Amino acid sequence: MESKDLHRTRIKLCGLSTAASVDHAVALGADAVGFVFYPKSPRAVTVAQVVELAKHVPPLVSAVGLFVNAAPEWIREVTSNVRLSLLQFHGDETPEQCAALAGIAGLPWWRAVRVGPDASASDLVESSLQYSAASGLLLDTLVEGYGGGGKVFNWSLIPTDLGHRAVLSGGLNAQNVREAIRQVRPYAVDVSSGIEVDGAKGVKDHARMAAFVRAVREADAG
Repeated sequence: MESKDLHRTRIKLCGLSTAASVDHAVALGADAVGFVFYPKSPRAVTVAQVVELAKHVPPLVSAVGLFVNAAPEWIREVTSNVRLSLLQFHGDETPEQCAALAGIAGLPWWRAVRVGPDASASDLVESSLQYSAASGLLLDTLVEGYGGGGKVFNWSLIPTDLGHRAVLSGGLNAQNVREAIRQVRPYAVDVSSGIEVDGAKGVKDHARMAAFVRAVREADAG
C-alpha cells in the first residue's frame, strides 16, 4: 500500500528571526525554516543572529538561507559560519550563477520564480526547464522588490505536472492555503507575511503560525 506520507504537503515557515519563533515552528512540525540574508528586507537577519538561531533547528528540519542577487563573498561568509541545508535564490540569478553560488557552499538550491499578471503556463514550464538543475522551483508572486508582498497569483496557471513538484508561495495564509493545496497539489508550501503580526513585517504571530500548519494538515486529510 502506498504510504500516505507521500501525499503530505511539506511546510516551510520563512523569515524567522527569533529563537522563540524557530522553536515554535519546530514544535508545530515544520519541515523547513527560512532565514533571509537580504539586507534590504525587513525580515533580514545577520550571520551572528542565525549562528544562534540555527542551534534551535534539530536534525531533519531544513534550515534554508534566502539570498537575492548575492555576491559570492556574501554566500561564502554566510555558509562558512551558518549551518544551512539549502540555498534559495530569490533575485535575478541565471542558472549558471545559481549553480556557481551553490557550488561555493556545496549545498543544493531552489530558484524562486516570480509569477506576474501576464505570465502563462508555458512561461512556468520554460522556467522549470531553464532551472532544471535546481532541487526545487518556488513559485511566488511578482511584486515590487523581491517577495514577501503578501500577494496571491493566479494558481490556475500552474500545469499539473509542475505543481506536484513545486513549492507554492505568494500571499498564502491560514484562510487560503486549503484551497491552494486542493487546486495545485504542490509538494510544499512556503509562508512568511501570512504568519506575521498585522502591520509588523518580520514579527511572527505564533497563533497564525499554528493556524497555518493546522490548515495545511486539514487540507491533506481532506
